[in-house]
Amino acid sequence: MVVSQQSLRKIIHIDMDCFYAAVEMRDNPHYRGKPLAVGGNRQQRGVLSTCNYEARQYGLHSAMPTAQALKLCPHVILVPGRMEVYKAISKQIRAIFHRYTPIIEPLSLDEAYLDVTDSTACKGSATLIAEAIRHDIYNELQLTASAGVAPIKFLAKVASDMRKPNGQYVVPPEDVQKVVDKLPLEVIPGIGKVSLEKLHRAGFYLCEDIKNTDYRDLLIRFGRQGASLWQKSHGIDPREVVVERERKSVGVERTFSQNIMTYEQCWDVIENKLFPELDQRLTKASAKRAIIKQGIKVKFADFQLTTIEHIHHQLELDDFRELLREVLKRQNGREVRLLGLSVMLKPQLPVEQLSFF
Repeated sequence: MVVSQQSLRKIIHIDMDCFYAAVEMRDNPHYRGKPLAVGGNRQQRGVLSTCNYEARQYGLHSAMPTAQALKLCPHVILVPGRMEVYKAISKQIRAIFHRYTPIIEPLSLDEAYLDVTDSTACKGSATLIAEAIRHDIYNELQLTASAGVAPIKFLAKVASDMRKPNGQYVVPPEDVQKVVDKLPLEVIPGIGKVSLEKLHRAGFYLCEDIKNTDYRDLLIRFGRQGASLWQKSHGIDPREVVVERERKSVGVERTFSQNIMTYEQCWDVIENKLFPELDQRLTKASAKRAIIKQGIKVKFADFQLTTIEHIHHQLELDDFRELLREVLKRQNGREVRLLGLSVMLKPQLPVEQLSFF
């Protein structure tokens, strides 16, 4: 691999270990050593936010429906989430990051990228900075974090998963291509189940398979995702650690304690609950309230999820009426378990067009 300017960067990805569950075990020691999940309830509604490693041994994972989790592990302890507590602890973690660098890109309450290229802490060693941050988090908050260190963003994120929990993995610049070659495509951020199946059908399983394929062929077959994979498979990720990230969408949703069925019931939820909340959130997210799309998400009783959206530049309640009629044509007699509304915000910068060259 040719060492480029990006190889001189030092990027750390910090990821807290089962964050919400870890906070609950810290604050309630009798939960320790037992399967524990945050979110959902014994009435089998909702989904898990996260679960501890004991629960994961039974196959439980985040976003799993509670009913399914209870079948896999009937004795799992279910606790409601305490979002205000998690947010407060996240601020404390962020304060620890700031001791080492001001260049921080939060991805969620429990993970972030840090650019420590110019940091003078720990004699400028990214490896020692990551160790120091994890040490501070444990000593001050009694929580563990994992870290990945690499010259490029996506590889730092992948590396933080390689020594979980409570560990770290370092990829020096000279080893980037060697490590990337052996990465399964399913560990690359942004590769979902459907995309992975398409890639597997085309004979792609490792980044090395992508690296050895013609760029134009990937672009034609997989579009923007193919172009992105080609770059990553060559150890290229020019993205900077961005201190302030542009928000792309705003959404609200409700999972019902009892399923609903009719258009009238769905519209009542949209008109009186979801739309007013979406309206408030849009005002907070965008002073100009500039949008390019609005849409509806529906999850049916069999957990099949479907969405519908249309291009529109202003949030309008009445426009959701026709969208609801259209999306319920896919109902096929099924009850509705979840309803959601969303808008896509107008980007501040123009989208760059892909090139064949």
